[in-house]
Amino acid sequence: MEIAVSSLMTQEILQSFLERFGLEREVKKLGDFENYVYETYRNGHPYIMRLTHSSHRSKDEVLSELDWMMHLNSKGLSVPEVYPSTRGYLVEEILAADNSGFYGCLYAKASGKAVSVRSDEFNLELFKKWGETTGRMHHATKSYKPSAGIIKRSSWDEDDLLSVEKYYPADERELVENAKEVIASISALAKNVDNYGIIHGDIHSGNFFYDGEQIHVFDFDDASYHWFASDIAIPLYYSIIYRIPASDEAERNRFGKLFLDAFIEGYQKANQLPENWREQIRLFLMLRDIVLYAVLHKKIAPEERDEKLKIMMDEIADRIRNKKAIVKID
Repeated sequence: MEIAVSSLMTQEILQSFLERFGLEREVKKLGDFENYVYETYRNGHPYIMRLTHSSHRSKDEVLSELDWMMHLNSKGLSVPEVYPSTRGYLVEEILAADNSGFYGCLYAKASGKAVSVRSDEFNLELFKKWGETTGRMHHATKSYKPSAGIIKRSSWDEDDLLSVEKYYPADERELVENAKEVIASISALAKNVDNYGIIHGDIHSGNFFYDGEQIHVFDFDDASYHWFASDIAIPLYYSIIYRIPASDEAERNRFGKLFLDAFIEGYQKANQLPENWREQIRLFLMLRDIVLYAVLHKKIAPEERDEKLKIMMDEIADRIRNKKAIVKID
């Protein structure tokens, strides 16, 4: 979390949100990268409370996220149920010391458990389930229309992180120009109901739990109108970057084919593959490098970066510089 935001997040604000949702004072922080995420309790039962600063999302954006989640839930997808506050609001707002706002919302805690990219459960069976779940989400989103009073969710190209010159170091002009070239290529892609709609945008293995039979997806903060192929590229990208070092390119390509074949097999059980998806995946793998490089510069100051992160950032910069994707797509 940026220093300017973390300085505004006080214990008093946290306790006020707990009171508004009728929760116990005991909490367990789960994350604070883009949002503050806590495991919270009511009568000993666990819930997930998320607090979002207004510099990251507007209240309307949070409401649009929840509206889409409720649509997916109504279509039988295992996404967290959303709970209102004691006053009946899905989103509560509390002002910070500088008159900016924090927005709080409450979710059910997902069933199952996390799956490490290095565990035995990270296998073909999981990849097929992962693909099928993604396909079901895309099929369900084709019938989605925002509820009355809900502002339409933002489009992928409204993401502030695509203004890369704001976040890339000033001496990296080549990276900026190459990033803009990829963004322009994506902007030129055709859109239709079978290849474009609201997607999760970040379905990596850290954003779902698995119970051995079903995948339970959470963290819909990055949901936006986007090409469906991006939701195929993101799982592939993170499965590779966190599992296989950049020095072993042959293994990355071998594993990438294995993962993608299984994922696509599952996807096709639930939804028709978008036209030209293979060509699009390469672009979206490159876009993930572009966005991740921007967010790491935005969120983590140079003095806070450990050696492992510096190596990963250098690896990403090298791919952007050389116009390469993280893995070869045959």
